[in-house]
Amino acid sequence: MKRAIFAGMLLGASAALAACSDAPRSADKVDPASQATGWTQPPEITGVRRGPATLIFSGMAEPGARVVLRNDEGAAFAAAADERGAFEIRMTAPRAHLVLRPETQVGQDAAVSPDRLLILADGPIAVLRAGGPTRRLGDSPALGAVDSDGRAALASGQAAEGVARVAVAAGSELLQVTPDATGHWSVVLAGAGAAQSIRVGSTTFAWPGPGAGTDSLTAERAGEGWRVAWNGPAGARQWTWLPDV
Repeated sequence: MKRAIFAGMLLGASAALAACSDAPRSADKVDPASQATGWTQPPEITGVRRGPATLIFSGMAEPGARVVLRNDEGAAFAAAADERGAFEIRMTAPRAHLVLRPETQVGQDAAVSPDRLLILADGPIAVLRAGGPTRRLGDSPALGAVDSDGRAALASGQAAEGVARVAVAAGSELLQVTPDATGHWSVVLAGAGAAQSIRVGSTTFAWPGPGAGTDSLTAERAGEGWRVAWNGPAGARQWTWLPDV
């Protein structure tokens, strides 16, 4: 099942709506071709564990690489990947909302991920993807996120183990989505990116629609969830709604 490319879907490829899903990137190895050709791959953040006052992020990178989570103010958190490429980065849980850029450093080479790690103070944690579905880390409801650029919307989530099809209803459409090998799924919603009810399985969510504002990061309560406005690597404005668990 091919990954749903959000930016491409904005042009109206309605035929893909019935079966869009987010294909997983490898979680247990790094493409050896990257080392053979000298290219450095950015890291992938795959999980988080919460302590009383700490956050421990786990993921995969090139074996032996230095992995850094960095923000625009210069704060950085780093760790080295082991011989398999696995890494863990420990940090104090922030008191304010924080967005970090994952980066891999191998010798003189560096690769900055197009993804952004979003940490909401006393709220959810997620990996934001410009032009693609947001991926929640930690606990998540049936609908993990809704991403929008104001013209179209992309719903996504993670199905329970063993679920072969996920029923998603929005407006007059009822879609059947096949999760990928890790249980993640995504589907483009028909019509403009406006507020509407979205039902996943037997649970209905009231998506409040995209917001306003031009700041680089705006996080606010919207309906029963958090709405985050942010700018992608190319400056494109995107809104992400994260329903409450």
